[in-house]
Amino acid sequence: MKTIVAFGDSNTWGYDPARGERFAPDVRWTGVMRKALGAGYSVIEEGLNGRTTVYDDPIEPGRCGLDYLPPCLLSHAPLDLVIISLGCNDTKRRFSATPGDIAGGAERLIEAALFSRTNPEGKAPKVLLVAPPPTANLTGFAEMFDGADEKSRKLGARYAALAKTMGVAFLDAGAVIHCSDLDGIHYEADQHKKLGKAMAQAVRAALGDEKKSASKKRKK
Repeated sequence: MKTIVAFGDSNTWGYDPARGERFAPDVRWTGVMRKALGAGYSVIEEGLNGRTTVYDDPIEPGRCGLDYLPPCLLSHAPLDLVIISLGCNDTKRRFSATPGDIAGGAERLIEAALFSRTNPEGKAPKVLLVAPPPTANLTGFAEMFDGADEKSRKLGARYAALAKTMGVAFLDAGAVIHCSDLDGIHYEADQHKKLGKAMAQAVRAALGDEKKSASKKRKK
């Protein structure tokens, strides 16, 4: 059984932009990914509304990803893959973070995951870094995320470069889905479905399971 921790924010939690509630487990991208992966994979959802990479939020405490990630991984060990899907909340005006700062926060998380040595052999787990899609029509979040549009459009390239440098897997969510115009930062159900399927492919690739699957098919 391959164990995967999906570490993210409200979109990993499954926030529905239409109702402000949580999508059902099978609607969330984590649930779609779990189904697409099939037997042999365990997916642990670690999503939190408002979570940042490294920033302490003075208004919503307890949101710093770097503080929570190490004990989180230890509590779920042994595990094979850590999905890091954060960065959207870092674009909030209150943090005054540049795209480079946000990528720097993601780097700290990657380092923490690799240092955790929580894979079944006591070594570093695999890491899959996910860049958030650009913000859309922010409506009620416009003031909170003032300036986020320009920042969010630069994160895909920043994260891609970071993943290459750190030697970890990468998926640009913005190349697969888009945020809802209902609030500008969350995904609607159809986008969760698309992302979940793309994530399943990225997970197999990150774990080397695509090559094993192809090899088995050739032998048959």
